[in-house]
Parts: sequence; structure tokens; C-alpha cells
Amino acid sequence: MTTEKPVLGVIGGSGVYDIEGLSDKRWRKVDSSFGAPSDELLFGELNGLSMVFLPRHGRGHRIPPSEINFRANVDALKRAGVTDVISVSAVGSLREHLRPGMFVIADQFVDRTFARDKSFFGTGCVAHVSMAHPVCRRLGDHLEAAARAAGIEAVRGGTYLVMEGPQFSSFAESELYRTWNCDVIGMTNMPEAKLAREAELCYATVAMVTDYDCWHPQHDDVTVDAIVKVLLANADKARSLVKAVAPRVAADAEAHGCSCRRALEHALITAPEARDPELLARLDAVAGRLLEPR
Repeated sequence: MTTEKPVLGVIGGSGVYDIEGLSDKRWRKVDSSFGAPSDELLFGELNGLSMVFLPRHGRGHRIPPSEINFRANVDALKRAGVTDVISVSAVGSLREHLRPGMFVIADQFVDRTFARDKSFFGTGCVAHVSMAHPVCRRLGDHLEAAARAAGIEAVRGGTYLVMEGPQFSSFAESELYRTWNCDVIGMTNMPEAKLAREAELCYATVAMVTDYDCWHPQHDDVTVDAIVKVLLANADKARSLVKAVAPRVAADAEAHGCSCRRALEHALITAPEARDPELLARLDAVAGRLLEPR
């Protein structure tokens, strides 16, 4: 357990490709043993808090959801010294009361993706982390308080269904997910949240509602141009939220004791003598505090 100063990482989703207000801003390439991240990382400071920003789809929105290298993104953030991650993503609403323009600080996920690498671990070093509570409650508290202080309409709690994409839902799928008690639907927070847990990073998500998916009888089917209009307004609010939450993260004296930062403590199951040295070398940032290549 350490008392290191926090470094806030922000993963920007659709419409959020940079962070305004940072001092000492610099874009820098960070290599990962899991391939190339989506883009360079933007380093800077905000009110004395070190911050690192990564555009999930790359600047200019080059990368579709299924082709994002989630492992490289999370690994790069860990290598950059990040301790806490706020993930921002655009979503569709599956509930009448969650209107376009609102934010949802989701606390649960249903993972319906199937074409993505979902773990840093594998043959040669197996680990099983708990995902019962997949986001950091402490970060969620900070986001809720910051949204209230910034005058941003945000709902605390909700289930985010992550679909594979890149196509939007069929009407039948949208109705099915509603019967599952899901609240919003998007394409990017899995396996991101799982990988953040494996990397022992505190992780919370801000889901920015852009539309009603396709289930709502009084709204047209989802179209990109309609979504973009809401995205632009949401992006401004997202940047305001990051500015408002930064001092709360910086002042959190309890962060060092957060259980997220010990997620691997009892997760490794492969016997030390059976571990693959090559895989252990790739895991130097993610699990270096617990693993030593043999």
C-alpha cells in the first residue's frame, strides 16, 4: 500500500478528443507490450493534479469499437503512472427518464461483446479478478458530487449494456435489453472495465446519453447526425465535469486504501514455477508488483 500522489487518467469517447485547461500540455507516445494504443497520450496538470488523457477512438475518431486495442490503452495508462481512470462514453438510453443530454454514472455492466481480447492474462499465467462491483465506488462518489456542483444533470447508478457494434441495435435487441433491466447501451466500456480491474486501477464511467436507441415509439431510429448534435453539447459538459472532479480526486486521502488497487492480491492461480517468463515480462506494468520473471 502506498501514499503516492494520484494521477488521473481520462479516456475520452465519441466527441471528447482532448481536455481543455491543462497546463504544461504535451502529447507523448507511450509504448505498450500489448501493441499500439489508440493514440499518443496527452499529459498535463489541472489545478495541481497530474492528468493523462487518451482519446479512445484516436484523434479524428479513426478506430471503430471492435478494433480498439483496449489492452494497449489500459497498459499504456498504467505505464504513464495513472492511478485513477474516468471513462467517458456516448450511449443510448433504454429508459424513458434517462433523456438525451443526461449523464449516467453507471455502476454495473452486461458484457455482450465477443470479438475483443478481454484479459492481460492467459496461458502461462492465469488470474481471476472479481467483477461483482466493476467500478470504483469512491470515484463514483466524486463524480456524483462534481456533477452536482457543476450543475450537470447526472444519475448515480445504472446498468450499461456493452454491445459489439459497430451497427446500432435492432428493435428486438433493444426491447430485449430493456427486459434485462439495462439502463443504457454503448459499445466501449467492455473489456475496458475488466482490464482496468486487472491493472489495479480505480475505474469509473460517465455514460453520456445521446439518444433513445430505437425502442422509443416517439423517436426516430438512431442516426449518426442526430447523435453528433447531442455529442457536441455533451462534450462540453464532460470537460466541465473533469475540471470539477479533479480537485476532489487530488484531495482524497483515502485513495491509497482503495480495494481496486489490490485487485490482483488473491487473483493469481498459476503456480510460480509454471508461469511463462515471456508473459510475465509483458505484465511488468499491469502486475509488476506481484510478478517477477523467472
